Amino acid sequence: MTTRAGFIALIGEPNAGKSTLTNYMVGAKVSIVTHKVQTTRARIRGVALEGDAQLVFVDTPGLFQPRRRLDRAMVAAAWGGAADADVIVLMVEAHRGVTEGVERILEGLGDIGQGRTVALAINKIDKVQAEDLLALTKDLNERYSFAETFMISAERGHGVDALREWLAGEVPEGPWLYPEDQIADLPMRMIAAEITREKLTLRLHQELPYQLTVETENWEERKDGSAKIDQVIYVVRDGHKGIVLGKRGETIKAISQAARLELEEFLDRRIHLFLQIKVRPNWLEESERYSEMGLDFKDGN
Repeated sequence: MTTRAGFIALIGEPNAGKSTLTNYMVGAKVSIVTHKVQTTRARIRGVALEGDAQLVFVDTPGLFQPRRRLDRAMVAAAWGGAADADVIVLMVEAHRGVTEGVERILEGLGDIGQGRTVALAINKIDKVQAEDLLALTKDLNERYSFAETFMISAERGHGVDALREWLAGEVPEGPWLYPEDQIADLPMRMIAAEITREKLTLRLHQELPYQLTVETENWEERKDGSAKIDQVIYVVRDGHKGIVLGKRGETIKAISQAARLELEEFLDRRIHLFLQIKVRPNWLEESERYSEMGLDFKDGN
Protein backbone atom coordinates (compact mmCIF):
# COMPACT_ATOMS: atom_id res chain seq x y z
CA MET A 1 0.00 0.00 0.00
CA THR A 2 1.36 3.41 -0.99
CA THR A 3 0.71 5.93 1.74
CA ARG A 4 0.84 9.70 1.42
CA ALA A 5 1.26 12.44 3.98
CA GLY A 6 1.80 16.16 3.91
CA PHE A 7 1.20 19.56 5.44
CA ILE A 8 -1.58 21.78 4.11
CA ALA A 9 -1.54 25.46 5.03
CA LEU A 10 -4.88 27.25 5.07
CA ILE A 11 -4.26 30.96 4.55
CA GLY A 12 -6.57 33.93 4.17
CA GLU A 13 -7.90 37.01 5.87
CA PRO A 14 -9.21 36.84 9.44
CA ASN A 15 -12.64 35.17 9.60
CA ALA A 16 -12.30 33.56 6.15
CA GLY A 17 -13.32 30.23 7.72
CA LYS A 18 -9.92 28.55 8.12
CA SER A 19 -10.63 27.27 11.64
CA THR A 20 -14.09 26.05 10.66
CA LEU A 21 -12.64 24.18 7.68
CA THR A 22 -9.87 22.64 9.83
CA ASN A 23 -12.42 21.42 12.35
CA TYR A 24 -14.71 20.03 9.64
CA MET A 25 -11.86 18.20 7.91
CA VAL A 26 -10.58 16.70 11.16
CA GLY A 27 -14.05 15.92 12.51
CA ALA A 28 -13.23 17.39 15.92
CA LYS A 29 -12.78 20.81 17.40
CA VAL A 30 -9.05 21.53 17.37
CA SER A 31 -9.15 25.17 16.42
CA ILE A 32 -10.85 28.08 18.18
CA VAL A 33 -13.87 29.33 16.22
CA THR A 34 -15.61 32.57 17.18
CA HIS A 35 -17.33 35.43 15.42
CA LYS A 36 -14.31 37.61 16.17
CA VAL A 37 -11.47 38.19 13.76
CA GLN A 38 -7.89 37.22 14.60
CA THR A 39 -8.86 34.56 17.14
CA THR A 40 -6.38 31.94 15.93
CA ARG A 41 -2.99 32.79 17.36
CA ALA A 42 -0.89 29.65 17.10
CA ARG A 43 -0.45 27.37 14.09
CA ILE A 44 -2.79 24.57 15.03
CA ARG A 45 -2.23 21.31 13.22
CA GLY A 46 -5.28 19.14 12.80
CA VAL A 47 -4.80 15.68 11.34
CA ALA A 48 -7.34 14.15 8.93
CA LEU A 49 -7.32 10.83 7.06
CA GLU A 50 -8.53 10.43 3.49
CA GLY A 51 -8.04 6.93 2.10
CA ASP A 52 -4.33 6.12 2.29
CA ALA A 53 -3.39 9.78 2.81
CA GLN A 54 -2.80 11.65 6.05
CA LEU A 55 -3.54 15.37 5.76
CA VAL A 56 -1.98 17.63 8.36
CA PHE A 57 -3.75 21.00 8.42
CA VAL A 58 -1.83 24.06 9.51
CA ASP A 59 -4.53 26.52 10.53
CA THR A 60 -2.66 29.80 10.36
CA PRO A 61 -3.67 33.11 11.95
CA GLY A 62 -5.55 35.39 9.55
CA LEU A 63 -3.33 37.61 7.41
CA PHE A 64 -4.00 41.27 8.09
CA GLN A 65 -2.16 44.58 8.36
CA PRO A 66 -0.23 44.21 11.66
CA ARG A 67 -0.09 47.06 14.18
CA ARG A 68 1.31 45.60 17.40
CA ARG A 69 3.93 43.06 18.35
CA LEU A 70 1.32 40.31 18.77
CA ASP A 71 -0.13 41.13 15.35
CA ARG A 72 3.30 40.99 13.70
CA ALA A 73 4.12 37.66 15.37
CA MET A 74 0.77 36.24 14.20
CA VAL A 75 1.31 37.35 10.59
CA ALA A 76 4.86 35.93 10.63
CA ALA A 77 3.43 32.63 11.93
CA ALA A 78 0.89 32.58 9.10
CA TRP A 79 3.45 33.09 6.34
CA GLY A 80 5.80 30.66 8.12
CA GLY A 81 3.09 28.02 8.06
CA ALA A 82 2.57 28.57 4.33
CA ALA A 83 6.30 28.43 3.60
CA ASP A 84 6.63 25.05 5.37
CA ALA A 85 3.62 23.44 3.69
CA ASP A 86 3.39 20.96 0.81
CA VAL A 87 0.08 22.44 -0.38
CA ILE A 88 -1.35 25.91 0.24
CA VAL A 89 -5.09 26.64 0.18
CA LEU A 90 -6.08 30.29 -0.07
CA MET A 91 -9.52 30.85 1.45
CA VAL A 92 -11.56 33.82 0.24
CA GLU A 93 -15.01 34.79 1.50
CA ALA A 94 -17.42 34.77 -1.45
CA HIS A 95 -19.44 37.76 -0.30
CA ARG A 96 -16.39 39.94 0.43
CA GLY A 97 -14.57 39.23 -2.81
CA VAL A 98 -11.15 40.67 -3.63
CA THR A 99 -10.45 43.02 -0.73
CA GLU A 100 -7.21 44.93 -0.09
CA GLY A 101 -6.23 42.12 2.27
CA VAL A 102 -6.77 39.46 -0.41
CA GLU A 103 -4.69 41.54 -2.85
CA ARG A 104 -1.84 41.68 -0.31
CA ILE A 105 -2.01 37.89 0.18
CA LEU A 106 -1.92 37.31 -3.60
CA GLU A 107 1.21 39.47 -3.74
CA GLY A 108 2.79 37.43 -0.94
CA LEU A 109 1.89 34.21 -2.77
CA GLY A 110 3.98 35.44 -5.69
CA ASP A 111 7.07 34.64 -3.58
CA ILE A 112 5.93 31.87 -1.24
CA GLY A 113 3.86 29.95 -3.79
CA GLN A 114 6.84 29.33 -6.09
CA GLY A 115 7.26 25.60 -6.65
CA ARG A 116 4.25 24.79 -4.44
CA THR A 117 0.76 23.61 -5.23
CA VAL A 118 -1.66 26.42 -4.42
CA ALA A 119 -5.44 25.91 -4.51
CA LEU A 120 -8.25 28.42 -4.14
CA ALA A 121 -11.22 27.73 -1.87
CA ILE A 122 -14.05 30.24 -2.16
CA ASN A 123 -15.95 29.91 1.12
CA LYS A 124 -19.45 30.91 2.28
CA ILE A 125 -20.84 30.34 -1.23
CA ASP A 126 -24.39 30.34 0.16
CA LYS A 127 -24.08 34.10 0.69
CA VAL A 128 -23.83 35.08 -3.01
CA GLN A 129 -25.59 34.60 -6.35
CA ALA A 130 -24.15 32.10 -8.85
CA GLU A 131 -23.17 34.78 -11.40
CA ASP A 132 -21.23 36.74 -8.74
CA LEU A 133 -19.46 33.55 -7.71
CA LEU A 134 -18.38 32.82 -11.28
CA ALA A 135 -17.15 36.39 -11.77
CA LEU A 136 -15.10 36.21 -8.55
CA THR A 137 -13.63 32.82 -9.57
CA LYS A 138 -12.60 34.24 -12.96
CA ASP A 139 -11.11 37.39 -11.40
CA LEU A 140 -9.03 35.48 -8.83
CA ASN A 141 -7.76 32.93 -11.37
CA GLU A 142 -6.66 35.77 -13.63
CA ARG A 143 -4.67 37.28 -10.75
CA TYR A 144 -2.95 34.01 -9.74
CA SER A 145 -2.42 30.65 -11.40
CA PHE A 146 -4.23 28.32 -8.96
CA ALA A 147 -3.83 24.58 -9.44
CA GLU A 148 -7.53 24.06 -8.66
CA THR A 149 -10.55 26.07 -7.48
CA PHE A 150 -13.14 24.80 -5.00
CA MET A 151 -16.42 26.41 -4.04
CA ILE A 152 -17.28 25.45 -0.48
CA SER A 153 -19.24 26.16 2.64
CA ALA A 154 -16.91 25.13 5.48
CA GLU A 155 -19.72 25.53 8.01
CA ARG A 156 -22.20 23.32 6.16
CA GLY A 157 -19.65 20.98 4.62
CA HIS A 158 -20.62 21.73 0.99
CA GLY A 159 -17.76 20.96 -1.41
CA VAL A 160 -15.41 20.04 1.45
CA ASP A 161 -15.24 16.31 0.59
CA ALA A 162 -14.12 17.13 -2.97
CA LEU A 163 -11.39 19.41 -1.59
CA ARG A 164 -10.21 16.75 0.87
CA GLU A 165 -10.09 14.08 -1.88
CA TRP A 166 -8.07 16.37 -4.12
CA LEU A 167 -5.64 17.21 -1.31
CA ALA A 168 -5.15 13.49 -0.64
CA GLY A 169 -3.83 13.11 -4.18
CA GLU A 170 -1.57 16.17 -3.93
CA VAL A 171 0.41 15.44 -0.76
CA PRO A 172 3.70 13.56 -1.31
CA GLU A 173 4.09 9.80 -1.07
CA GLY A 174 5.60 8.73 2.20
CA PRO A 175 4.86 7.33 5.67
CA TRP A 176 2.24 8.93 7.87
CA LEU A 177 3.57 11.66 10.12
CA TYR A 178 1.33 10.98 13.14
CA PRO A 179 -0.27 7.95 14.80
CA GLU A 180 -3.62 7.03 13.25
CA ASP A 181 -5.66 8.09 16.27
CA GLN A 182 -4.01 11.49 16.77
CA ILE A 183 -6.02 14.50 15.66
CA ALA A 184 -3.78 17.39 16.72
CA ASP A 185 -0.14 17.92 17.57
CA LEU A 186 -0.75 20.81 19.91
CA PRO A 187 -0.04 19.92 23.52
CA MET A 188 -3.30 19.30 25.37
CA ARG A 189 -2.41 22.11 27.78
CA MET A 190 -2.55 24.56 24.89
CA ILE A 191 -5.78 23.14 23.46
CA ALA A 192 -7.34 23.47 26.95
CA ALA A 193 -6.20 27.10 27.15
CA GLU A 194 -7.62 27.79 23.67
CA ILE A 195 -11.00 26.34 24.65
CA THR A 196 -11.19 28.65 27.70
CA ARG A 197 -10.05 31.62 25.60
CA GLU A 198 -12.81 30.90 23.11
CA LYS A 199 -15.43 30.96 25.85
CA LEU A 200 -14.03 34.27 27.14
CA THR A 201 -14.11 35.76 23.64
CA LEU A 202 -17.69 34.65 23.02
CA ARG A 203 -18.93 35.84 26.41
CA LEU A 204 -17.19 39.21 26.57
CA HIS A 205 -17.86 40.27 22.96
CA GLN A 206 -16.37 43.71 22.36
CA GLU A 207 -15.24 44.38 25.91
CA LEU A 208 -11.85 42.64 25.93
CA PRO A 209 -11.15 41.43 22.42
CA TYR A 210 -7.40 40.86 22.28
CA GLN A 211 -6.15 42.04 25.63
CA LEU A 212 -6.34 38.75 27.41
CA THR A 213 -4.66 35.41 27.14
CA VAL A 214 -5.08 32.08 28.92
CA GLU A 215 -2.36 29.72 30.12
CA THR A 216 -2.69 26.23 31.57
CA GLU A 217 -0.46 26.40 34.65
CA ASN A 218 -1.00 22.94 36.00
CA TRP A 219 -2.43 19.63 34.75
CA GLU A 220 -2.87 16.89 37.31
CA GLU A 221 -3.99 13.37 36.42
CA ARG A 222 -6.14 11.82 39.13
CA LYS A 223 -6.48 8.16 40.12
CA ASP A 224 -10.17 8.07 39.23
CA GLY A 225 -9.32 8.92 35.59
CA SER A 226 -10.32 12.58 35.87
CA ALA A 227 -7.93 15.53 35.51
CA LYS A 228 -7.54 18.74 37.50
CA ILE A 229 -6.63 21.71 35.31
CA ASP A 230 -5.48 25.08 36.71
CA GLN A 231 -5.54 27.99 34.32
CA VAL A 232 -4.62 31.66 34.57
CA ILE A 233 -6.41 34.38 32.61
CA TYR A 234 -4.01 37.29 32.08
CA VAL A 235 -5.49 40.76 31.59
CA VAL A 236 -3.66 44.07 31.15
CA ARG A 237 -5.62 46.28 33.57
CA ASP A 238 -7.29 46.05 36.97
CA GLY A 239 -10.56 47.18 35.44
CA HIS A 240 -10.50 44.20 33.08
CA LYS A 241 -10.42 41.85 36.04
CA GLY A 242 -13.87 43.04 37.09
CA ILE A 243 -15.24 42.54 33.58
CA VAL A 244 -14.02 38.93 33.49
CA LEU A 245 -15.35 38.25 37.00
CA GLY A 246 -18.74 39.83 36.29
CA LYS A 247 -21.41 40.68 38.84
CA ARG A 248 -20.99 38.42 41.88
CA GLY A 249 -18.57 36.30 39.85
CA GLU A 250 -21.30 35.20 37.43
CA THR A 251 -19.29 35.76 34.23
CA ILE A 252 -16.23 33.76 35.27
CA LYS A 253 -18.52 31.01 36.59
CA ALA A 254 -20.35 30.73 33.27
CA ILE A 255 -17.07 30.76 31.31
CA SER A 256 -15.57 28.10 33.56
CA GLN A 257 -18.63 25.87 33.22
CA ALA A 258 -18.77 26.20 29.41
CA ALA A 259 -15.02 25.49 29.07
CA ARG A 260 -15.21 22.52 31.45
CA LEU A 261 -18.13 20.94 29.58
CA GLU A 262 -16.34 21.27 26.24
CA LEU A 263 -13.11 19.87 27.70
CA GLU A 264 -15.01 16.89 29.11
CA GLU A 265 -16.58 16.22 25.72
CA PHE A 266 -13.23 16.64 23.94
CA LEU A 267 -11.28 14.43 26.35
CA ASP A 268 -14.16 12.07 27.11
CA ARG A 269 -13.60 12.16 30.88
CA ARG A 270 -14.34 14.23 33.98
CA ILE A 271 -12.49 17.53 34.30
CA HIS A 272 -12.04 19.78 37.35
CA LEU A 273 -11.28 23.24 35.98
CA PHE A 274 -10.02 26.10 38.17
CA LEU A 275 -9.62 29.60 36.74
CA GLN A 276 -7.66 32.49 38.22
CA ILE A 277 -7.42 36.04 36.88
CA LYS A 278 -4.13 37.91 37.08
CA VAL A 279 -3.27 41.43 36.01
CA ARG A 280 -0.08 41.62 33.89
CA PRO A 281 0.10 45.06 32.28
CA ASN A 282 2.85 44.05 29.87
CA TRP A 283 1.92 40.51 28.87
CA LEU A 284 1.83 41.60 25.23
CA GLU A 285 5.57 42.33 25.52
CA GLU A 286 6.62 39.18 27.40
CA SER A 287 8.38 36.48 25.40
CA GLU A 288 7.08 33.64 27.64
CA ARG A 289 3.46 34.50 26.75
CA TYR A 290 4.31 34.16 23.05
CA SER A 291 6.00 30.79 23.59
CA GLU A 292 2.84 29.57 25.37
CA MET A 293 0.83 30.56 22.27
CA GLY A 294 3.25 28.82 19.91
CA LEU A 295 4.40 32.15 18.45
CA ASP A 296 7.92 33.53 18.09
CA PHE A 297 8.45 36.69 20.17
CA LYS A 298 11.21 37.86 17.79
CA ASP A 299 8.79 37.79 14.85
CA GLY A 300 6.93 40.67 16.47
CA ASN A 301 9.82 43.12 16.03
